Amino acid sequence: MRGDKMVKANLLSVVMLMHAIVGLSYNARGLSMSYYMKCCPTAEQIVKNSVNNALQEDPTLAAGLIRMLFHDCFIEGCDASILLDSTHDNTAEKDSPGNLSLRGYEIIDDAKQEIENTCPGVVSCADILAMAARDAVFWAGGPYYQIPKGRLDGKRSKIEDTKNLLPPSFNASQLIQAFGQRGFSPRDVVALSGAHTLGVARCSSFKARLITPDSSVDSSFANTLSKTCSAGDNAEQPLDATRNDFDNAYFNALQMKSGVLFSDQTLFDTPVTRNLVNGYALNQSKFFFDFQKAMRKMSNLNVKVGSQGEVRKHCRCLN
Repeated sequence: MRGDKMVKANLLSVVMLMHAIVGLSYNARGLSMSYYMKCCPTAEQIVKNSVNNALQEDPTLAAGLIRMLFHDCFIEGCDASILLDSTHDNTAEKDSPGNLSLRGYEIIDDAKQEIENTCPGVVSCADILAMAARDAVFWAGGPYYQIPKGRLDGKRSKIEDTKNLLPPSFNASQLIQAFGQRGFSPRDVVALSGAHTLGVARCSSFKARLITPDSSVDSSFANTLSKTCSAGDNAEQPLDATRNDFDNAYFNALQMKSGVLFSDQTLFDTPVTRNLVNGYALNQSKFFFDFQKAMRKMSNLNVKVGSQGEVRKHCRCLN
């Protein structure tokens, strides 16, 4: 089954590549598709190898890398602030309750170490994270997309900034408003939400739907969720039927009132986003196309350049 998905993803990648070729001179605040072509030409391959090796051992880490990018970019921009460890006088973003379940830090560390051994002081942790999330999508059967490079690593990571993380209780209007403030359209919101085709949710993030009657949940699926939660708040429920495959099963689940999180199911229950859900459920290629465009936009969110940042020697600490 994975072989078929990879073939489809490769075919779709040809289309994506045509768009990438058109945008080779793309420049967003100093970013460039060819940023490392001369100074570290093997950077992307090193990241890809690190990701592929890790995901072959543990496919669930694909969801972790994509989620890590979201949680990084939505706070201080795509600046690898999520990677910084807390210190004796500062509690970093990664130790916020909303980030404690993030996984995949070791993949970034491994890629960074190998890159530093090859071309020290050149490739930022922010670029490595953006590339790793992209490669995780593709490894799981999703679209491949090019992203410009040249992000710098931020110098700030504070737990109080994570108040901007989106809770699973948000409705569609709140999601559209939060994303809209960062330049995303409702179409982007639905496409990016499709990343929940990978991974799981803990009972603590959806049990409120079981306590208060929620007509948006299929009764049989509600029983499934209740059974999951009987094992405690940390019990995990796959976000769709194919938790390790990047496909459009997530949107099919929403149509059947089987979205795990309220913030997922609300996309089908709200008229302004329902047609998008239906369209992606019907046409996986359209979902892939819109997703890769939205991910490129996400990966360029409030990037640091010039004096705003640095290239860290180690992703977990400032220089």
